[in-house]
Amino acid sequence: MKSPSSEVLLDAAGIAATLDRMAQEIYESLPEGVPIALIGILRRGEVLAQRMQSVLLRFGARDIRHGTLDITLYRDDLASIGSQARLRRTDIDFDIEGVYLILVDDVLYTGRSVRSAMDALVDLGRPKAIRVAVLVERPGRELPIQPDFVGIRIGREDTPVTVNLAESDGVDEVRVG
Repeated sequence: MKSPSSEVLLDAAGIAATLDRMAQEIYESLPEGVPIALIGILRRGEVLAQRMQSVLLRFGARDIRHGTLDITLYRDDLASIGSQARLRRTDIDFDIEGVYLILVDDVLYTGRSVRSAMDALVDLGRPKAIRVAVLVERPGRELPIQPDFVGIRIGREDTPVTVNLAESDGVDEVRVG
């Protein structure tokens, strides 16, 4: 949903190029001899993780698992959203013990979603490491959480960001405003 004053920062080609660059950075950082998995935070993080897995495989990465994570029950505002909360399905069909995890989301803002995701993952086992990859980072952190891999950075905290992906929104774009 675009407002008249919104601006497209990334179109479909820009998102694809950004994911390619991020995947290259991730590929170069992968430890040898350790199982690797991409975990997408539902909803748009799931799509981005799937796309990133394809790019990593194209770069030569092997045996990269993929999963999706629903953080609804780990949200710190669950009591206030109550019946508005929509439970979805976490789909991680492998043991995360000792796995190098890359947690993928569309936007990192306050850090609360990433914190919820890390809590959920640790309840499933003890990974070797958790790294955070986000398409968009914007200022406004409320928790000491920083991304390891960033697509683009938005400079102003008061600028709303909307990520649309073809799979859920019919178009690939990142908009501000």
